[in-house]
Amino acid sequence: MTWTDKPLVGFDVETTGVDPETDRIVTAAVVRYGGGQPNQVRTWIADPGVEIPAEATKVHGFTTEAARTAGRPAGAVVGEIVAALVELVDEGFPLVVMNAPFDLTMLEAEAERHGVESLFASSVPMVLDPRVLDKHVDQYRPGGRRLEDLCRHYVVPLDAAHDSGADAVAACGVTWKIANRHRWMTRTPLEELHERQVYWAAEQQAGLRDYFARTPGKEHRALTVRGDWPLIPPMRPGVWADA
Repeated sequence: MTWTDKPLVGFDVETTGVDPETDRIVTAAVVRYGGGQPNQVRTWIADPGVEIPAEATKVHGFTTEAARTAGRPAGAVVGEIVAALVELVDEGFPLVVMNAPFDLTMLEAEAERHGVESLFASSVPMVLDPRVLDKHVDQYRPGGRRLEDLCRHYVVPLDAAHDSGADAVAACGVTWKIANRHRWMTRTPLEELHERQVYWAAEQQAGLRDYFARTPGKEHRALTVRGDWPLIPPMRPGVWADA
C-alpha cells in the first residue's frame, strides 16, 4: 500500500486579495479525499473584518455585505480550520494545497492575527503542491499552470472554479493523477517528497525570476518572486498580527 491508497487532505481558501500576509480569508474548505471512502468536504464563510475589493468579489462572488451576513467571526473560523487540519494531518495523511505558499501563509498569518495556535505550531504537515509537482514532471509543457489548466490536462472534474470546496477536491484529484502517472512518487515517502518540493519550488521560482528579469516590460516583477515553500516566513515576529 502506498500513500495514494490512503486519504488526502485538501485545503483551499478564497480571500480579500492576493497578498497572503496582509489580506484575509473569506471562504475556506478542508477536504478528506479518497482512501476508498466518499469525499468529506467541510466549508466555512468568514466575516473578514475588512472591505472586500470588487476585484476579489469578481473571483469568488462574495461582497463585503454578503460575507458580513453569511460569515462568522474570522477568529472563530480560523480556529476551526486549524483544528480540522490538525486532526487529519495527525492521522498521517498528506496535506494537498494548490500554490501552497499562498494558502498556508494566509492561514498562518490569520492565526497569528487572531491569537490562534497555528497549523505549523500544532502539527508537522507533509505538504503536496500539485503546481510544484506538475512543473517538476512536465517542465516544458506549454500552457498555463492554474488549477483549471491542471484539471484539464489531467482530466479531473472541476465543478466550480474559485469555490473553495470544489478547488480543494480538484487539487486532490490532480495530485492523485500526477502521482499515479509517475509511479515513483507513490513509492517515495511523504517526508522525502515534501523535502524535494522545497528544492523544486526554489528552482522553479528562480527560473521564473530569471524569465521576468530578461523580459522587456516585466523586469520589475522579478523583485516580487519568492522561492519559499510551503510557507513565506514573516519578515519579523508579530508582523502578521500587525497587518
